[in-house]
Amino acid sequence: MRQVCLFLVLGALPLAAAAEGVPIAGIHPSERPAGAPVLTEMVKGSGWQARALTGVEAPIPPSLGFLKNQGAWFTPFDHPGMTGPYDIRHWHGGN
Repeated sequence: MRQVCLFLVLGALPLAAAAEGVPIAGIHPSERPAGAPVLTEMVKGSGWQARALTGVEAPIPPSLGFLKNQGAWFTPFDHPGMTGPYDIRHWHGGN
């Protein structure tokens, strides 16, 4: 009985969203839903480049030139990764 109730509740969620006019992602993956938010520019704060280059010594390698065009999408390059012996950029401070 519990599974049936859960199925009915979860099955009604898309209907409630459609009734409210909320865009539902994934229905037509090749199309952006009308009214979906759009990023128009990426504002990089004053410390963004220094943070992105944490642990990288000068001269900055040309392979990091992609940072000039880095937009608002996620990249693991400017976030701390694993700890311990794998922290080659010293994000976690213990090395």
